[in-house]
Amino acid sequence: MKNKGRFGDYGGFYVPEVLIPVLEELEEAFYKYYKDEKFVAELDNLSRNYAGRPTPLYYASRFSEYVGFKVYLKREDLLHGGAHKVNNTLGQGLLAKYMGKTKLIAETGAGQHGLATAMIGALLGMETKIFMGTTDIERQSVNVHKMKLCGAEVIGVEGATGTLKDAINDALRYWTGHVDDTFYLFGTAAGPHPYPTVVRHFQTPIGIEARQQCLDNIGRLPDIIVACVGGGSNAIGIFSAFLEDKDVRLVGVEAGGEGVSTGRHASTLVAGKIGILHGTKSYLLQNQEGQVFDTESISAGLDYPGVGPEHCMLKDIGRAEYVEAEDKDVIKVFDLMCRLEGILPALESSHALAYLMKSKGKLSSDTVVVANLSGRGDKDVGIIESYRKVTKG
Repeated sequence: MKNKGRFGDYGGFYVPEVLIPVLEELEEAFYKYYKDEKFVAELDNLSRNYAGRPTPLYYASRFSEYVGFKVYLKREDLLHGGAHKVNNTLGQGLLAKYMGKTKLIAETGAGQHGLATAMIGALLGMETKIFMGTTDIERQSVNVHKMKLCGAEVIGVEGATGTLKDAINDALRYWTGHVDDTFYLFGTAAGPHPYPTVVRHFQTPIGIEARQQCLDNIGRLPDIIVACVGGGSNAIGIFSAFLEDKDVRLVGVEAGGEGVSTGRHASTLVAGKIGILHGTKSYLLQNQEGQVFDTESISAGLDYPGVGPEHCMLKDIGRAEYVEAEDKDVIKVFDLMCRLEGILPALESSHALAYLMKSKGKLSSDTVVVANLSGRGDKDVGIIESYRKVTKG
């Protein structure tokens, strides 16, 4: 490949031989079209008039009063489908169309990427299959129903933990037998090259908009950018525009579950070791024999033992810092945001907000923080009520 897709020592493409030609085809098409005038114009039109870009930068005044510093929310939850995922599915779906592919497949955890793929499959008239772990199908039943309404076939993946890792495994296996007419619309900034680069590109409008909105609305850049990290697409989307602004701290918040000390978590960058999973070299949650740990998080979208290679590099060079938020704090800040701002944040996004809640009393009152509110929490209401019943019991 002309571009090996490395972020420092991370990334690459560790895949079965049958997938190398199709990944090369994808790379060639991406670099052919991503700056093509017609492609860019069509994607811009859909991003504005179908998805709803640009999204606002909202000053959360009551939450800011609670934590004692200024918090702005990049409102990706207001996009069509309820999350940042539509940025990527529009871009990749359009790329599939330009490549002459007629079918889409995707993996999903929280269901937001699955829903966004199903919507774009309907929009473009493509047959769509969504691979989803049985555990996630049960806890994200609302999104499963929406996918089916859009005409997608939802394929339940049993075995192991029945979560995102297992869905990716089965989607990759299926793709190896259907490469001629099928486009794998990968959901996060991980996986084999060129996916981390492709997903990053289609999520960069988050950061580009946020940076300009800070200058226009606040008169300066923020002190801190905060985003949740599973595979890492929403975080790299907003981080990307601020990487050269060395005075802006970048903070990624992973799923702490019940805590690293319990072993029931998904904090890959906090507690992981370097390894290879799903075609890419990155930090992984694994034992000394290299066996990947089962992860656990209240958030299906962050319940993943790996992470995107660019985040690994940013950690190593010290440009971004990565922390964890535990389930109990995620639920607490979800309630706070509902009651103080009338906003239901997704459990994924609530991890970023939990970091801010725990920063109360630690930052000066003139500190400006932008949190990427990557999705809305309608899909999570059932999970939250179940959590409350268990913890009260």
